Amino acid sequence: MNKAITDGVLLMPPAFENGLDVWSNGDGTPGSDTYASASNAAFVPADQDFGGALEMQKISSTTRVRYMGQTPLLPGCYLRVTARIKAISGNLPSVRIAGYAAHANGTAVAGVETRADSVAITNYGTVTEVSAIIGAGNRSGVDLVWGPDAVYGHFGIDLTGPNGGVVRIDDIEIEDITSVFFRDIMSVVDVRDFGAVGDGSTDDSAAFDAADSAADGRTVLIPEGVFRLENDVAFNNDVKFEGTVTMPTENMLLLRRNYDLATYIDAFGNEGLALGKAFQALLNNSDHESLDMGGRRVGLTEPLDMQAAVPNRTDFATRRVIRNGQIEAIGDNWSTEVAFSQATYSASNSRKLTNVTNVANIPVGSLVEGTGVGREIYVRSKNVGAQELELNAPLFDAEGTQNYTFSRFQYLVDFSGFSKFTKFILSDIEFQCNGKCSAVLLAPTGPTNEFQDCFFSRPKDRGITSIGTGCQGMLIDRCQFLSAEEAENVEQRTSIGLNVNTNDVKLRDCRATQFRHFAVMAGQNHLITSNHFFQGDSVPDGIRTAGLVLQENFVATVVSGNYIDNCFVEWTNERDPTPAFNGGFSFSSFTLADNVFLSGDVVPWFSYLVVKPHGAGHFLNGVTVAGNRFRSINGVITRAERVDTSFADLDHSRARDVDFAGNSYHNVTEQAHNPLIVSYNQNTAAQTWTIDTDKKLPFEGQCVAVDAVVATSDIRDTSNVKQFMAPVARGLNGTDLDRFTLEWGTAVHGSVRATVRMD
Repeated sequence: MNKAITDGVLLMPPAFENGLDVWSNGDGTPGSDTYASASNAAFVPADQDFGGALEMQKISSTTRVRYMGQTPLLPGCYLRVTARIKAISGNLPSVRIAGYAAHANGTAVAGVETRADSVAITNYGTVTEVSAIIGAGNRSGVDLVWGPDAVYGHFGIDLTGPNGGVVRIDDIEIEDITSVFFRDIMSVVDVRDFGAVGDGSTDDSAAFDAADSAADGRTVLIPEGVFRLENDVAFNNDVKFEGTVTMPTENMLLLRRNYDLATYIDAFGNEGLALGKAFQALLNNSDHESLDMGGRRVGLTEPLDMQAAVPNRTDFATRRVIRNGQIEAIGDNWSTEVAFSQATYSASNSRKLTNVTNVANIPVGSLVEGTGVGREIYVRSKNVGAQELELNAPLFDAEGTQNYTFSRFQYLVDFSGFSKFTKFILSDIEFQCNGKCSAVLLAPTGPTNEFQDCFFSRPKDRGITSIGTGCQGMLIDRCQFLSAEEAENVEQRTSIGLNVNTNDVKLRDCRATQFRHFAVMAGQNHLITSNHFFQGDSVPDGIRTAGLVLQENFVATVVSGNYIDNCFVEWTNERDPTPAFNGGFSFSSFTLADNVFLSGDVVPWFSYLVVKPHGAGHFLNGVTVAGNRFRSINGVITRAERVDTSFADLDHSRARDVDFAGNSYHNVTEQAHNPLIVSYNQNTAAQTWTIDTDKKLPFEGQCVAVDAVVATSDIRDTSNVKQFMAPVARGLNGTDLDRFTLEWGTAVHGSVRATVRMD
């Protein structure tokens, strides 16, 4: 670039032969004395080396020669001032390039160097050449760095040293040599040309803004150095970082043209900080809906507090995406915070712990453990002054005062500082926990967040944790949950893939390996489809834990098309503060359909569907178990379904609308159906036939009703005479009420098929 050529900017001073009235013996400003009438200077028209030249005698300690014209200093331009001089007689002086740095109003720019290094003249008649480069930027090779405030200059030379000597000076040259500093000047704008210092302490915000304003489609270059930014900076042009920036947490760096993680890492030089600053920009800039990690791995040495990275926001409700990368835990700064406290619980205030000792030291997001506490109970918020903790769900049997344990897991990505966070998508991200930490902690509230095609690799405690309703309507699609406890036996595992506290979650096409539980889900109206989760070990006759835990009795949930491998579905009401049935729908509205169940080398009492009431009086109401494939290998199990009576049994007499049909059983002894078809042969004539259902009604339920009876052979009396009559069928017979009777008009024998129900 040469501004004299491209923009017609006048740089070169006039020759001395055109008159000395534009050459000052002061600083060159208007009104200063000129050499037009000076007694110590004259124009020499025919010097053998210079042609025309200014001859002058040095008569003061610093004799100045300054062009009084205003030579412009444009951002991004660098000028070279060159002078040629020779001594004629007398003392030999020294010479240097010098100038006057001026604001637009003509006042001097303070704090800048205006004089280049001096060069001594050592011989008479020998031409000495001096030059200096002047510009705004602190570049290598720039002699006089004048910063962005200098608009023009008065340039020339100084003679220093002893007085009395006579010298001749050739015409002074000023030229644009900006091209020396650029590989391709037409495509790059350097922030140093606009006054950026890059010393790590000077605020370079204004220089960055000025460079971006001047770029006009070109790339802004941030050269080597550490550039401090005390204000928000937004780049509307492409930017390339060779150096790094630092800035306060609350200030933002917005890269509108090349918004991607790789550029932020280049900018901040720290992967975790860069991810936080890029996330800050994502939530504060409408130009981009997603942050592309570009396949980059980000190593974190501590949890990334997402809200702390965006201190100007405590809630967010606009769709945003982070995609395509890996976030990995490194180092050892991931220890679980554990606190112990005594607290009081009352079912009448079912989501509060009161009179909590040590409440200030209990972190929000802590897992709560104690007698009568269900799974995945977390501290949602706390009130230190009132000594209260708000919980994400009720406790089932913790009335009174007791000791609790509070464990705050550490998460790679922690959204819990937001009060509400919604419509956020994490896509194609691997959370590589390395057995050191958990993966993602959701905000306390916020519906319709999504996880797509993500890997949750080796979480120490949890994959996805919800401490409130931040899981409302959550979508989890095509994700893999890979346990860190694969080498542990089932009963030793403690990690959980994910938990849910509220409604409408879609959990689809995921795969999970050998957690204690894959998913612990409270709430209603979930769709759980096409997942594969398995939790076996190599222990002979081994026990298994639930892969899927449903924590409310009315679930309105469909579990369909899953491969449920060496684990089971557990349905419980462990979040009911008054667990005995006292109204409502009880264990209701659940469909388990078209799943593949497989187990191997398990204890005989293992079952694939377990209902676990936490109080008396509960019953099944609107339950469909259909089209499933139940298969046990390396051993036979007794039943595919059962009731866990650790706390209470179901009230089988109240079962309603239970459909248990179309399932296939392999190595399962007591194969349940409802309605159940029973074939029976009465060899000895009797007026009342008592028929056993042989524990083939679901959950070993009661034989409540007989829907149909069909004779499959002649019904004959004691004289072997055919009888044409219909029996009276009565259910609820026998000690366990699982038998039914057929009462005939006379003693008869023969064969029948009866359809009976347990509801």
